[in-house]
Amino acid sequence: MGESETLRLRSNWLLLICLLVVLISSYLASLVQTSGGRVQVQEIKIPTQNGQWIVADLFKPRIATRKNPAPLVVVVPGFQRSKETLSNISLELARRNVVVIAIDPYAQGGSSSSTSRRSATTEGYGMFAVVNYAYDTPNLNYIDKSRIAATGHSAGGNAAIRGANYFGKIARKTEKPCKLNAIFVSGYVETMDNEVLQDVRCNVGMSYAKYDEGAYRTELKNGDMRFAPEALRLVNSGLLEKGPEIEEVEIGRYYGNKDDKNLRVVFNEGLLHPFQPYAIEPTENQLDYFKEVFQLDSGLPSKDQIWYWKELLTLLSSIAALVALVPLARLLLELPLFKDLAHPLPKALPKPHGKGRMIFWSLFFISAVVACFSYIPMAELSQRLFVAASSREQTWFFPQRMNNAVMLWAVLNGIVGFLLFFLSYYYHGRLHGVLPEMWGSRTNLVELTKTFLLSLLLFACFFQLLFAVHYFFHVDYRFVFFGARVFQPVMFILLSMYAPIFFLFFLSNSLRVNGAMRFEGEPEWKSMLLAGLANTIGLLLILVVQYSVFALTGTVYWTDGWLYVNLLFAVVPIMFILPYFNRYFFRLTGRIYLGPMTTCLVFVMILLSNTVCYIPL
Repeated sequence: MGESETLRLRSNWLLLICLLVVLISSYLASLVQTSGGRVQVQEIKIPTQNGQWIVADLFKPRIATRKNPAPLVVVVPGFQRSKETLSNISLELARRNVVVIAIDPYAQGGSSSSTSRRSATTEGYGMFAVVNYAYDTPNLNYIDKSRIAATGHSAGGNAAIRGANYFGKIARKTEKPCKLNAIFVSGYVETMDNEVLQDVRCNVGMSYAKYDEGAYRTELKNGDMRFAPEALRLVNSGLLEKGPEIEEVEIGRYYGNKDDKNLRVVFNEGLLHPFQPYAIEPTENQLDYFKEVFQLDSGLPSKDQIWYWKELLTLLSSIAALVALVPLARLLLELPLFKDLAHPLPKALPKPHGKGRMIFWSLFFISAVVACFSYIPMAELSQRLFVAASSREQTWFFPQRMNNAVMLWAVLNGIVGFLLFFLSYYYHGRLHGVLPEMWGSRTNLVELTKTFLLSLLLFACFFQLLFAVHYFFHVDYRFVFFGARVFQPVMFILLSMYAPIFFLFFLSNSLRVNGAMRFEGEPEWKSMLLAGLANTIGLLLILVVQYSVFALTGTVYWTDGWLYVNLLFAVVPIMFILPYFNRYFFRLTGRIYLGPMTTCLVFVMILLSNTVCYIPL
């Protein structure tokens, strides 16, 4: 058996193994999510006001019936998050015989945009409509309508406290019980003021990370909730008729009485804001809270948690699905249509020495510095260029507020990458044995067209497998901040809008990875690792600056832009693995184009389907 045949067989086996890993991991993740089949999970769609709609996941424990109704908790993710991102608390509550409706907030996931520019405040991101539906409809005859609650993190926490205020006002006016029995507010304290709290007629739990990056917005400018006016007002709002006000909150102590709907509790975990929903302690605290207000008796202690197994399993399926793109491309390149896309691998560049080595590392760090110091300015520029999206107005003109910032950063750094590449070649490379033939950039229109068709086919296969996994197992590919999820058809319109602009960066990266960082005699693993670091070190430097200053002063360096910095937790992993794909596709074709075409389509769609999107109704 020849070497090429051996490589072909290994590649096919790798593809088969990846597919098996995706299917098995997704099946096991589904078992975790459904508590071994004891919980039914299905997607639902609820029409709401003004032609809007909410898409949600319904977690129904089989033990919940008309004769044995269970409590209901509406789970509201925060800004830039979909229902899957809080599946951990959803599945843990469902394990404890609580019905859960986890929603995609308005303008996120599968839900529609909202006519309100302040939907978290005025509509609870859609939670108000869901609570009204659950309370009024006879369809959900397996829920106890006297025990309906809401929980949310970050902006979802704001939605929860606003819901308590909204339904509290209605209860006061109608002199009827509040439709909300309880709420839990995670990662948000800005609206814990007397104007909001005075109308609350339900039990309230609050959890705030001690090292929350947004704590500079609190009244005392820190995340210690013992003396925070926001926490004190919350607790005292339930005690005003029972005795003197407290001056220090005892963290974790339950104040008031659940039956009087004035129970209050404050938790203050030693975490950062984005990690709060993905840690055992805050999950335990929230489970303890609902166990107290609902008097749950599932037999499961709050420390008994399994959600992290689902995270690990969907991470495994994510990795396998992405890795499968390479052997799949090799397999498709054997088709007659694509066979002529495979060229011999160009000769590697001569290894730099002396002045050439100095130039290489200088350009390495220059590009990192540009990447670092251009990110926040590009985020600020995006707010001026894309006014409608930045103002949360419905628009077809680049309607994704957060991705607009990433897009401008990508364009700038793509252009800088091209400039550095060609300047290095012109002033040094061409004089020291570097030839354009080594770049793998020579092509023609027919070849580019076929390459694009192949990339579309790889994109379709990747997401078709994802849709199949979601259909059969109701899970997707994700791990904490990263997630590849199913999307609405309208996303194809946005892909055609955003992908061509992002492609400049992806092509620039492929050219530099394969035409400037592939040297004679250098191991491939070392070359790709260096390329991955080159692609991320600038963004990592932003995180280092942000959190070093935070550790030293208690306030993050970028305050107004801290949400854009938090976005990097999802962007950095993509940036690190991007050069690996560009190199592997280059080795398959001997050209720099298949890698950026494929990764641009896949990764941009992942970005587009995981962010706020103000598409007109």
